[in-house]
Amino acid sequence: MKLDDIDRKILQLLTENGRMSYVDIAKELNLSRVAIRERVQSLQKEGIIEQFTVVINSEKIGKKVSVFFQIECEPFKLIEVANELCENEKVMSCYQMTGQGTLHMYALLRDLNELEHFINEEISTIQGITNIKSHILLRRFKSQNGLKI
Repeated sequence: MKLDDIDRKILQLLTENGRMSYVDIAKELNLSRVAIRERVQSLQKEGIIEQFTVVINSEKIGKKVSVFFQIECEPFKLIEVANELCENEKVMSCYQMTGQGTLHMYALLRDLNELEHFINEEISTIQGITNIKSHILLRRFKSQNGLKI
């Protein structure tokens, strides 16, 4: 699907406010509500819009420690390790990175005690992991949800 200027504007508006109604988008772009609905449905069907979601402030719900991990594992165990990590509710994202057997993972935890338990009891015991490096987030300068079009 080739995006035109209207599609890009719709995506930008939804990136800024995923709850924006078709009516409000239509008013902003001088189009009908039906035209906007059809375009959004087409963007979803084509997989350009994968999902609508909500962003939760993790600190306000007790998850005060954000940690990025570099996890090295035996190359032939990478998929198995990644699948097991992804089953853990503390893991927010997990990616395969360049480098043989390297995963990049992001986790949210309540405190340093939970971090220690998470490393020692939950991830270091996974068969196939050879090295774990953790980096605690101190300050966020930019966090962008959605892609700027």
